[in-house]
Amino acid sequence: MGRVEAFLVSFPHPQHPGNMQRSLFLPSCRSLPLSFFSSAYVCYFIAACYLGFQRALALVVITGLVVFFVGWSLFQKHCGAKLVKLLSPCWKCFLNSWLWLKWVFLMAVLVGLIVWLALDTSKRPEQLISFAGLCALVLFLFACSKHHGAVSWRAVFWGLGLEFVLGIFIIRTDPGFAAFQWLGDQIQIFLSYTTAGSSFVFGETLITQAFAFQALPIVVFFSCVMSILYYLGFMQWIILKISWVLQVTMGTTATETLSVAGNIFVGQTEAPLLVLPYLADMTLSEVHAVMTGGFSTIAGSVMGAYMSFGIDPSSLIAASVMAAPCALAMAKLVYPEVEESKFKSEEGVKLTRGEEQNILEAASNGAAASVGLVANIAANLIAFLAVLKFINAALSWFGSLVNIPDLSFQIICSYILMPVAFLMGADWADAPLVAELLGIKIFLNEFVAYEQLSKYKKNRLAGLEEWSGSHKQWISVRAEVITTFALCGFANLSSIGIMLGGLTSMIPQRKSEFASIVLRALLTGACVSMLNACVAGILYVPRGEVADCPGFLNTVNFNTTSYDIYRCCRQLFAHDNGTLSFTGTGAGLDFSLASLSNCCGHYNNTVCAMKP
Repeated sequence: MGRVEAFLVSFPHPQHPGNMQRSLFLPSCRSLPLSFFSSAYVCYFIAACYLGFQRALALVVITGLVVFFVGWSLFQKHCGAKLVKLLSPCWKCFLNSWLWLKWVFLMAVLVGLIVWLALDTSKRPEQLISFAGLCALVLFLFACSKHHGAVSWRAVFWGLGLEFVLGIFIIRTDPGFAAFQWLGDQIQIFLSYTTAGSSFVFGETLITQAFAFQALPIVVFFSCVMSILYYLGFMQWIILKISWVLQVTMGTTATETLSVAGNIFVGQTEAPLLVLPYLADMTLSEVHAVMTGGFSTIAGSVMGAYMSFGIDPSSLIAASVMAAPCALAMAKLVYPEVEESKFKSEEGVKLTRGEEQNILEAASNGAAASVGLVANIAANLIAFLAVLKFINAALSWFGSLVNIPDLSFQIICSYILMPVAFLMGADWADAPLVAELLGIKIFLNEFVAYEQLSKYKKNRLAGLEEWSGSHKQWISVRAEVITTFALCGFANLSSIGIMLGGLTSMIPQRKSEFASIVLRALLTGACVSMLNACVAGILYVPRGEVADCPGFLNTVNFNTTSYDIYRCCRQLFAHDNGTLSFTGTGAGLDFSLASLSNCCGHYNNTVCAMKP
């Protein structure tokens, strides 16, 4: 029970601070007749399922999860000690046999991974490139390790294993993919309610035409909701469950694990507040893990803004969740623990809540706190886009002196980071654009990079030609997914100041220590995002593409273009031998001349010149 007890959370009663403790699972208003509300909810739940079970499926899933976790907590409270005592002989036997069981387990995992890769990559050989990229990044980080001999390989392998298992569930399995797709859709619907407030304040015209009035109010709304959830204790409960799993499997300390788990939902300066009372006594390795977690993930508030760009919500959520175990693993690879931590005992840590007296105050404080973040985002976008324009103008001028008039920051990044983009799994044709976005993310910020990625995605969905002369207008769906994972993190040069400023304001006496490890943490955080992209490249499979192009082209409306129309038209052009007769794999397909005529009306091809 040691690890479980390490995460028990208690909060001081607002009227009797320091004397009475209350559990996270109890509501803030203890006088409410819980039995009445529970009975009313049961009646409502039965009625909803009876009137339409399919319609109430989401309610069933949510209710089932709540019942499971609450039931498990009650079971631990009343029967946990008895269960531990009952299973203690089996546990002792397991520990005595662990020395050889460990090697059996590792060999089974290794053989299983090799067999799986051999079978899976036979269908999609490009996955091997992403796997090679993952291995190369891990070896690079090991080469950068502060103490090579002190690396905890248990944390490294468990972290990568958890990331891989999460990736398989989210990306490869139908239930996992559907669940995260549904979750992303629901978050988008939820965030769309922002327009009710922003349209009243700014008007309908501004919120549909101006970015600042469209995306930034989402940050205010999300911050308000998160503040309410923190007041109710819901976010602390979720973070504790995730951090318990990470700590038990990886063997990391309570403080560093808690902070990294919090980074899934909050930003790089908010997550350390979860362990603020312990920052002064944390080892440099633990502080490095806290920093790496902040650089490897993004805050939920800005995630909503990226979704408003049109970035795939399920990929964003998956990237943020998968980054947590990977960040801990790579942090322990680059800066292993060589000191004695004070936070491995059973006392663990305690999470506290804010000082708000009610939900309305929590909502107001959350909205007010977001004003600084919104101003910071707007100021950074104005400054960085202006600086990028100036840098490109200057580079173009210098380039024109040596007959390279198109020289730009993006072109330089594309040449330097092209091998990295290719190793992550992007096709060689897409690698320059992916490298550009990666360079913008590292040297400017991920907000600008995601905004540019959204333009490429919109061009693809609109069915534009892939190439306009020598300029590529969009990247493949696979490259989009890989890039979404690679950009999902705060690891950019401007974040160094944000990280140092936030931690130094909390613990000013450790300023020099923080400064000595922040660059190492930044490098680790950037590589974590790339590792995430490699895992996405290994596991990616095409979904939702039109399988029957002949039937699709014969029935679709060609008044507008789309990616499916473009892809099927290209397939039609490829199956024509230049004499308006289909050969090879297209010989038995029911392509019509009407489809060919419609495709030629939108896209150029040599066969179109021969069309009667």
